[in-house]
Amino acid sequence: MNKEQLIALGLTEEQADSVIAGFGTMIPKSRLDDKINEVKELQTQITDRDNQLTELSKNVKDNETLSAQILQLQEQNQNTATEYETKLQQKEFDFALERALNGAKAKNPKAVRALLNSEAIKLDGEKLLGLDEQLTALKESDSYLFESDNLQGRTPPGVKHHTPGAYNKPNPFAKDTFNLTEQGALLRDNPELYTQLKSLASN
Repeated sequence: MNKEQLIALGLTEEQADSVIAGFGTMIPKSRLDDKINEVKELQTQITDRDNQLTELSKNVKDNETLSAQILQLQEQNQNTATEYETKLQQKEFDFALERALNGAKAKNPKAVRALLNSEAIKLDGEKLLGLDEQLTALKESDSYLFESDNLQGRTPPGVKHHTPGAYNKPNPFAKDTFNLTEQGALLRDNPELYTQLKSLASN
């Protein structure tokens, strides 16, 4: 998405420059697409409100009716603005949390997030307050969920070393024998074999 396309969506040249500058050339296209969708949604809301006001001006019968309709319209618009702001904040939170989990070398960010108390995590600017403590605890209690440079190439204590050739069950990552339960057991008990079988199935 370039500057001309942003202007075509209804942004002024100054707004288009601001969007491009805010996202930079290294921001994933998905993030820029989200921003464009936010602009489209805002434009739709503005159009809806303009239509509401136009319709209101046609139906006004007296001052009392006008006041009641204006109050109702103001309440509806306030609710819309609140819902929009909530959605926007949730998107920013989700993006920041996903980035943090990837930075923490989570093997499966969705699985790790399911174990977090999201209510205790707050987004403050670009920082997630209350996340580090939970990640530290998870790395101690469920270390298999995270990549570890220290354990790379080694078999975890208490876990027998396996090779794909010695695995006597169907590959749970293969299309015909796909099995989430077995995948979870492998990830917990033998991360090395988990990675090997997953790689074989993707080839």
